[in-house]
Amino acid sequence: MGDFVGSHSTRAAGAAFQEPCRCGALLDEAAPAGAEERFRGLLEAAPDAMVIVDDTGTIRLVNAQTESLFGYQREELLGHPVEILVPSRFHAQHTHHRNGYANNRQVRPMGAGLELNGLRKDGTEFPVEISLSPLETTDGLLLSAAVRDVSDRKAAEERFRGLLEAAPDAMVIVDDTGTIRLVNAQTESLFGYQREELLGHPVEILVPSRFHAQHTHHRNGYANNRQVRPMGAGLELNGLRKDGTEFPVEISLSPLETTDGLLLSAAVRDVSDRKAAEERINELAGLVESSQDAILAKTLDGDITYWNAAAQQLYGYLPAEVMGRHVSLLAPPEHRDEIDALLERLSNGEKVEHFETLRLTRSGDLLDVDITLWPTRAADGTVVGACAIVRDISDRKRAEAELTALYEQQRHIALTLQRSLMGTPPAIPGLSTASRYRPATQGAGVGGDWFDLIPLGAGRVGVLIGDVMGRGLEAAAVMGQLRSAAHALAKTGMQPRQLMQALDTCVTDLDVPDQLVTCCYLVIASDAGEVTICSAGHLPTLVATPGDGARPLPVPVNAPLGVGGVLYQQSSVVIPPGATLMLYTDGLIETPGSDIEDQLTKLTTTLSRLFTTAPDLEAAADHVLTALLPDAESHNDDVTLLLARLPDAPLAAVTTGLPAVPESVPEGRAFLGKALTSWDCTALADDARLLLSEVLTNAVQHALGPIRLHVCRTATELTVEVSDHSPQLPQPRPAAEDAESGRGLILVRALADNWGVRPTDEGKTTWFTLGL
Repeated sequence: MGDFVGSHSTRAAGAAFQEPCRCGALLDEAAPAGAEERFRGLLEAAPDAMVIVDDTGTIRLVNAQTESLFGYQREELLGHPVEILVPSRFHAQHTHHRNGYANNRQVRPMGAGLELNGLRKDGTEFPVEISLSPLETTDGLLLSAAVRDVSDRKAAEERFRGLLEAAPDAMVIVDDTGTIRLVNAQTESLFGYQREELLGHPVEILVPSRFHAQHTHHRNGYANNRQVRPMGAGLELNGLRKDGTEFPVEISLSPLETTDGLLLSAAVRDVSDRKAAEERINELAGLVESSQDAILAKTLDGDITYWNAAAQQLYGYLPAEVMGRHVSLLAPPEHRDEIDALLERLSNGEKVEHFETLRLTRSGDLLDVDITLWPTRAADGTVVGACAIVRDISDRKRAEAELTALYEQQRHIALTLQRSLMGTPPAIPGLSTASRYRPATQGAGVGGDWFDLIPLGAGRVGVLIGDVMGRGLEAAAVMGQLRSAAHALAKTGMQPRQLMQALDTCVTDLDVPDQLVTCCYLVIASDAGEVTICSAGHLPTLVATPGDGARPLPVPVNAPLGVGGVLYQQSSVVIPPGATLMLYTDGLIETPGSDIEDQLTKLTTTLSRLFTTAPDLEAAADHVLTALLPDAESHNDDVTLLLARLPDAPLAAVTTGLPAVPESVPEGRAFLGKALTSWDCTALADDARLLLSEVLTNAVQHALGPIRLHVCRTATELTVEVSDHSPQLPQPRPAAEDAESGRGLILVRALADNWGVRPTDEGKTTWFTLGL
């Protein structure tokens, strides 16, 4: 029992009942016997075990409850020291407390504040609660101890403490004066105090000082209105840690009615994270409401659940007018099917970004809008709805339309200018061609690509292709100047290397900084089956022969035009009649992310596959563009492509050499007449012989021998060429009335269908043609 008041006694057990006068003294020796019996009856009727001891601690009287509680017979207790009922380890303290009580006689719990234990006869211990009362008798002071077994209450207290420690929140239990009586481990962890630093202290130790007055007021108010509820409802509550830091808390109060009076249980929860989350939510809510974009939320069924101020301004509907209604109300009839498609995509967890469409306002106006939608999910990740940000892009769409129209207008002007500068190559009898020009689809569009076909007469054709580096009108202007110069130079009949040398000077004279030009010029001599070519840094010219595939023409490597100080070289290649030449600019094979050598190989392979037979050139040109530029709308450089198929060989051709002597004139006339007779062209014989006489006479008189006479015919014309070793080019000139010479070339000019003079490495060639 921990501590029973009294001292050890050496009197024999049962003395109280063996000495009736001693027992009767409990009431008074003068008291009647009936009074003693009533006292004994009350003692036996007491609900607690009653043990009466004298001032020496000897047991004088016990009741039946004492026998039941401690397991002794009454005779085994009377006359024995009360310490028989106390565990031995507490004997010393028990005697000290009993003596102390004898000196301070009052009705009170014994061992207040201590854990008291009783000792049964079988040696088991149990918790007890003892109430002491002094009894003044003629035999001196007696002490009455009411002993109660509190095992059940202690077990209940232990269960309560266990529940208290298991609570997820900090639990603080205070009495009606606000003094802390009990806390759990969570309280220690939350506030930073050890348990011992809190017990017995005012609960205000856990409250910031500026709230002490209000806290006392609220606590007293709760004591007068006891119910389970939050404390300080509607107020911002803060806790105070031992280190002086404050934090937001939420407190739930519960009243506890106990034998010691009212206790208040406070469950304290740190809501710092929740407050921070609420602040972020409030910030986001503020941002959503202040957004210039319309923001709305909806269920997966399409019912609107949120509508911000910008949505109201955009569509004209008040929130009350749209909440709960289907979002299709915002779509024009022809766009309502897309609502179902978008909801389906959202239900699958897909985010839809920058979906541009039309929407309908309350007033019936159509708006161009940009919509971004994303699915909203429940805690388990299930898609439960969607949010949408809607931006009015009507102004942007109008601006884009205006810019597109302006761009197309400028592009049309630029392309018209470029096509005017590029010119339209003439159709050349006997030479089949197909050409393609594709302006760049990005940027300025116009560029510096050009090509040209130049009829040189006598069955010869000049083919020119070039590319001025750069983009825009400046490159197109340079291209126009060079094309005009190249065309004029080619008409003089000069050789490719000479033309390239002259163009190099032109580029230098244009004085365009950092301007380079690639160019390729070739002359096709169909009667000889020969192509003479000079390239100024241009991409290889390909030749495709049916059955033999495609290959690059062997060409000396020369620097681009504009470098200056370059001596250009040319080469001559014999190719069979019917072969096709392919010339192109770098936009065809120089594409982003690809290697130019790989693209050139691809072009050669494509051409070889096309020319297993003799394909239609127009279809072949389209096929090449599709193969090399599959995305026709994404190339960033202009593209030029030219296919030219060589004409068939002449029906007949003869050549002879003549010395530079007067006798060569009749000899040449005879040679020509014989040829015309054999070719059944006698209708042209007189004119042909007359013109040959004039040309041969000039060669004999003014040139160096030997002279070469070449005659050929095609299905449409007769060509006569006279070559000599003089570089001096004859010029038609007016002749005086009495002059004996000077009329030969004027006669040739008058009678021939076409005529000309071209320089050669050995000298020059003068030629004329007559139609058949």
